[in-house]
Amino acid sequence: MIKNYSIGEVAKNANLTISTIRYYDKEKLIPNLKKNEAGNRIFTQENLDAIKMIKCLKRSGMPIKEIKIFMKWCENGDSTLSNRLDMFKELKTSVTKQMDELKETLNTIEFKCNYYSQAVEDGTEKYVKEMH
Repeated sequence: MIKNYSIGEVAKNANLTISTIRYYDKEKLIPNLKKNEAGNRIFTQENLDAIKMIKCLKRSGMPIKEIKIFMKWCENGDSTLSNRLDMFKELKTSVTKQMDELKETLNTIEFKCNYYSQAVEDGTEKYVKEMH
């Protein structure tokens, strides 16, 4: 038997707001999402997996417009496999670059933490500035 989930359960499971999930539905990002007689969304595991993918792509910096294209490719099946592979290769390059930039930022932050820790300990920046 297929387990169904309410929008509240999905929001909690995916750590998203209900309004975000409604927005994803409005943008037609969640394939095969059904509604019951009352008009309430009925989510399946397939829908949850789609939401997790959308979340991943959003975190990577991909705009909704491009996520929509990717989700459409998934619906279109095997004929779009090479498109999807190319997209993920580009995404990997982009995310790797973001990570490198964040590492550089973290290094600066760590340096400043050490710098100011020493300055606080000394009660002045004077000595720390002389060392750097």
